[in-house]
Amino acid sequence: MPTSVIQLNDQQKAAVHYSKGPLLVLAGAGSGKTRVIIEKIVHLVQQRGLPAQKIAAITFTNKAAREMNVRLAKRLGADKAKEITISTFHALGWRILRSHHETLGYRPGISILDEQDSQTVIRDLLPEGTAPEMVRLARSQVSRWKNRALAADANETEAGIESSGEASIWHLYQQYEEHLRNLNAVDFDDLLLQPLRALQTEEVQLKWQQQIRYLLVDEYQDTNETQYRMLRLLAGNEGRFTAVGDDDQSIYGWRGAQPENLQHLSEDFPALKVIKLEQNYRSCGRVLKVANALIANNPHAIEKRLWSALHEGESIRVIPCENEKEEAGMIAAEILHRQYTTRANWGDFAVLYRGNYQSRVLEQAFREQQIPYHLSGGTSFFERTEVKDLMCYLRLAVNPDDNTAFLRIVN
Repeated sequence: MPTSVIQLNDQQKAAVHYSKGPLLVLAGAGSGKTRVIIEKIVHLVQQRGLPAQKIAAITFTNKAAREMNVRLAKRLGADKAKEITISTFHALGWRILRSHHETLGYRPGISILDEQDSQTVIRDLLPEGTAPEMVRLARSQVSRWKNRALAADANETEAGIESSGEASIWHLYQQYEEHLRNLNAVDFDDLLLQPLRALQTEEVQLKWQQQIRYLLVDEYQDTNETQYRMLRLLAGNEGRFTAVGDDDQSIYGWRGAQPENLQHLSEDFPALKVIKLEQNYRSCGRVLKVANALIANNPHAIEKRLWSALHEGESIRVIPCENEKEEAGMIAAEILHRQYTTRANWGDFAVLYRGNYQSRVLEQAFREQQIPYHLSGGTSFFERTEVKDLMCYLRLAVNPDDNTAFLRIVN
């Protein structure tokens, strides 16, 4: 059953109700951006009378799309929510590609190659004995060109070829595309590039502009050139879209994301309205003051300043450590101290780090101090196959009766 209206602050309401033209919602961290997207869809269906099947909400992960679907089902009801297109850019691109495969020169039954398959094709096109690292580098360069909307039939000037090495990979790109065509296959990047090529034909573009009468894009700061061009073609000259993003939260530059696409919107859509969501619901005031001081060093097209109605919070401590082992030991000691003095549950503590490679030393420190933990978003160092194999040898050396360890290593 649909749920009642959700409370919104003034800026969130403005973003939800605005539908006169293109809209950019500059949403700071913890400012309720997903809530705004959900409520805007509800507003478009219930207040503006837009058919649910004419609305598309695009995000970057299948998990985020599933979460959005669940939340919409609660607000609109499951049947109505199913009519709305909620997908990733790649899933939408796959729909367009399958619908217009003949326009693009493909046969029915197109295959999608995963990353390993794509590298295998590249490897087979290179001279025998080419180092695996060179295969990966060549595949990465091809991927970058596709994310810049550069098809293999573009010229080298467009691609910005500056060296003989790049020219060789460009020639390899052309061979690679020919090979994929013979296989009637596409790679993951083609799920964006090929639909973009289809949308550049007037007939296909008009069909999808009629199919999607309003477009909402989440995490807009992580769009690459190909995705941005798709958005422009789908939104049409009227700019029937709401883009939600924050250049301070862009972390995918290594895979082609262009935060400057936020600025390109105002250039390509002069009527663009910008609404800033600056009230943070997640953090206390002191955390936000520190965050604002750090964020102020970033280059910005549009300035914003986060604030919170929550309490000020504890003072922030900066603790210098000699190395990562000392740091992990201090984190473990701090958790033990707080758990003992406040009687907090282990689940009340969280440790955030930038890369999975950093988990090993933390796991070691927690094991030494018998602190129970759960690793989220990655494979525990001690759960890796080769580490578990080695640990079983060590366990059997210590305990010859450990049959579980014996059975693991007996082969």
